[in-house]
Amino acid sequence: MKNISVSVFINTLFTLVLTLILTALFLFIKVDKEQYKKEKINRRKNIANFFLSTAQLNVTREKLEGLNLRLVSNNELQLLKLAKGKVVFESSSQFGRLQIFILDKNQYISLQRYGLTLMLQDKLTQDNRIQTIVLATILVIFLFAFLYVGIYRKIAPLKKLNRQIEEFANGNMNIKITQKSNDEIGKIAQSFDNAIHYIRTLLESKHLFMRNMMHELKTPLTRGRIAIEMVEDKTTKEVLIRAFERMNELIDELAHVERLTTQGFQPHLHQVNIDDIIKDSISLLLLDKENLTIQTENELLNTDPKLLSLAIKNLLDNAIKYSEDKKATIITNKDSIKVLSKGKSLEHPLEYYLEPFTQEEKRNPGFGLGLYIVKNIAQKLGYTLHYYHKNDYNIFELILNEVKK
Repeated sequence: MKNISVSVFINTLFTLVLTLILTALFLFIKVDKEQYKKEKINRRKNIANFFLSTAQLNVTREKLEGLNLRLVSNNELQLLKLAKGKVVFESSSQFGRLQIFILDKNQYISLQRYGLTLMLQDKLTQDNRIQTIVLATILVIFLFAFLYVGIYRKIAPLKKLNRQIEEFANGNMNIKITQKSNDEIGKIAQSFDNAIHYIRTLLESKHLFMRNMMHELKTPLTRGRIAIEMVEDKTTKEVLIRAFERMNELIDELAHVERLTTQGFQPHLHQVNIDDIIKDSISLLLLDKENLTIQTENELLNTDPKLLSLAIKNLLDNAIKYSEDKKATIITNKDSIKVLSKGKSLEHPLEYYLEPFTQEEKRNPGFGLGLYIVKNIAQKLGYTLHYYHKNDYNIFELILNEVKK
């Protein structure tokens, strides 16, 4: 029940209740009809016994009117005998013989005693109780349908609100929630619209800050890097160069993070050879190939080569940084890309290292953004990142699932 939508739940509930009402009505009418039939027969039996017990089947106008009966004339009696109605009940007693029959929806009581015949028409042949029950049921169903339509129309804005929220979740930051009602749904819609406006403002501020910050940092770093060339002390010069390069790396990684986490960012997909992607990854890493073992199959991938190159570059960078022999191996096929490095198993689950600024050992170089960037790239490309430790090797594997359309 927890996973059923509100509209499906309401439809199911109303359908069930309506079915129960109609079933109960059918059973009640059926039982009441049988009961009423017995009551009518008992009533006519009592009438018959009353008249048969009188001398010569004597009847008076007052008795007939009191019992809602009509005396059938001799001429009409002859016609009734010729028409031969359907007998629904007959019995005999010490007083005489009784027959109840129906003809043209009229019900008659035939009494015979000592050669005398008395024919009476029962005026109480209409069963108004059934009609009353049916009318009451129709009224209940009408009110029930009115209630259903009212509730369904009341929750209808929830569907529209859900669609707009999904659009926002899919990256449409310009969505506008419009719900003019003052009920709870309208208040929720208004609160969510305020939240969207606040989030949009924060994101715009964040993007503006990141762009300005990286621009402002790049200028002094470039000037500082040029000025370092005039330093004569070789040791001091190397330390300063390394510091400036690390700051440049941090700015570049922050730029990648800002680009990947942008809500509307979409990868540019086309077919590319996996070997070309690995070459680009190695060039980004500025890595000596002697520290890298490559085992690849000449496969074509439908992917974003820049993003995948960046992901492999970060996996290789981490593998070499934390390996015992400062070497790494990359193995590719049509289903996956594996990066292996010799070392102890990770102390924490993979999810721990997928958070930004997280490292295994703080004394190692790096900013802890590598796996965070890999995770975001994998999500954008529809891949899955796995980790396991086998035969003294740490293995990070990108499962190449179907690329998101």
